[in-house]
Formats: sequence, structure tokens, C-alpha cells
Amino acid sequence: MGVLKDRLTADLKTAMKAREQLRVDTIRSALSAFTYKRTEAGVELSDADELAVVQKLSKQRSDSITEFTRGNRLDLAEKEQAEKDILAEYLPQQKSAEEVRSIVRGVLASLPVDGRNQGAVMKAVMPQLKGLADGNIVRQAVESELAAQA
Repeated sequence: MGVLKDRLTADLKTAMKAREQLRVDTIRSALSAFTYKRTEAGVELSDADELAVVQKLSKQRSDSITEFTRGNRLDLAEKEQAEKDILAEYLPQQKSAEEVRSIVRGVLASLPVDGRNQGAVMKAVMPQLKGLADGNIVRQAVESELAAQA
């Protein structure tokens, strides 16, 4: 069993004892997603796989918040935000926009001038920031740095 799954299982017990229903439901959904992914893959999940599952669940919550806000369903958006906040406790600390820009600048400096396009920069940057920064923030940083150098 992975470290993240162990932590979620322990936190589930604590939340159940404290009768924190939203936390219980959110953690159960993550554990269920682990089981589904393990069944789908046919092998035990690595720590990286477990982290990817939690990241996916968090991204789904973000998308739901956007849609519920757009549909003027603020009650549902608040619930999704609370679930996203719970999931965020299990994710690594996200990089700030300035930290992302710094990494993008470093990658740009290492690329040849003729190879500096958005696709090439994103391909070089994303492995360094996988799970540490939102893809949209990275994309915006890449676009602004490329525009600044043009």
C-alpha cells in the first residue's frame, strides 16, 4: 500500500470519529478512485500513481467549481471548493507563479534560439513541474516569457 493511501485511510478513521461527513465522503471518493485505478491497471499503484489520482480528483473539482459558478449554483460550487481544499492537503505544495516563471526562464536559456516555441518550452518545463503547478499557470508563464524575448 502506498504512503498516500495509508495517510488517507488513517485520516478517514479520524474523520469518521469526529463525524466530519464532508471529509469522510471526500476521502472515501479518493480511496475508491485508487481501487478503480488499481483494477483498471491490473497492478498495485505506485506512490506517483496515487498522487496522479488525487491530482485528477482535484482538477475535476476545479472544473466543477467553474461550471457551477457559471450556472449560478454557488451552493454546489462551495461544496466542491471544500472538497478541493480537503484534497489539497494530500498534494505537494504548489509552486508560485514567480517560481514557475523562474523555471521557464531557465529552460528558455538552455534551448537554442531557433527551438524556442511554446510547444518545445512546455515539453521541457512540464516534467520539472508535474504535480507542482497548474498547467494553465505554466502555459501563461511560457507565453509571456516568449513574448518578452520576441
